[in-house]
Amino acid sequence: QVQLVESGGGLVQVGGSLRLSCAASGRTSSTYGMGWFRQAPGKEREFVSADAGSGGSTIYADSVKGRFTISRDNAKNTVYLQMNTLKPEDTAVYYCAAARGSFYSTNSRAYADWGQGTQVTVSS
Repeated sequence: QVQLVESGGGLVQVGGSLRLSCAASGRTSSTYGMGWFRQAPGKEREFVSADAGSGGSTIYADSVKGRFTISRDNAKNTVYLQMNTLKPEDTAVYYCAAARGSFYSTNSRAYADWGQGTQVTVSS
């Protein structure tokens, strides 16, 4: 099992930036895929971005493409989500998730382990 702890959320004004971190421990691997999802009040959890691991591909939801960047520091077992040009519709609880293989998926069911989430609020 992999334990994931997100941090870096907070309150930011429209157009601002935040960097979320997700520290992994336990049976983690730099080759495993990692994903970021978010859930706004009253809405279903939605895919944001993912990294396939092993220096593989990354993928983004259309709503964040060009504004968000996923990256990872394998030495620190940490995945990041750099969020720029934030909009009010980006307000949500952000979750990181770990796959048990070198792949990514936009489907939350593909991920085995989840963090507790970190709140991001963008004020207008």
